[in-house]
Amino acid sequence: MVSGGTGPDRAPGAGKEPPRPGSVRPTSRRLLVAIVVLGAAIGWTIVRAVESSGGVAPTVSWLTLVAWGFLAALLFVAARNTHQRIQVRHERVEPSRAVFLLLIGKASAFVGALCTGVYAGFALSFLSAVGASGPRNRVITAGAAAVISVLVVVAGLLLERACRIPEDPDETP
Repeated sequence: MVSGGTGPDRAPGAGKEPPRPGSVRPTSRRLLVAIVVLGAAIGWTIVRAVESSGGVAPTVSWLTLVAWGFLAALLFVAARNTHQRIQVRHERVEPSRAVFLLLIGKASAFVGALCTGVYAGFALSFLSAVGASGPRNRVITAGAAAVISVLVVVAGLLLERACRIPEDPDETP
């Protein structure tokens, strides 16, 4: 039974059907939002702690933006190719490769969410002094890094989704 209705072993109103053995649940969007908020708190706290101790707050370099952009592009390409193989052409993929791609997608979503928050925290911490050129540049680079990190999250989620095995209508539980 795929519809999630009631059956002999299910009570009415039990909600969604439990995952099949060996399956992985999709990444929770609420968890990703919580990770972004945690990352923003970490980023803001790092800047405040370094500045309060008399140090110079860290900056986000343009090379970081290029690296994150390259990672996002690779993930989008992997998601598209995996989607084409599994969902469109219904090709069989080696289980170890599918698990690897799934883990890469999930890990990218989690790390991208954390970095999105950290970069957003950096940008927010410099907003009060945005009139000067130094803080303005820090806000711009950290904000751009946060946006590119969101692209990494989206690409990771798309790769995770591409790894889903289509339901076989001939298969009965």
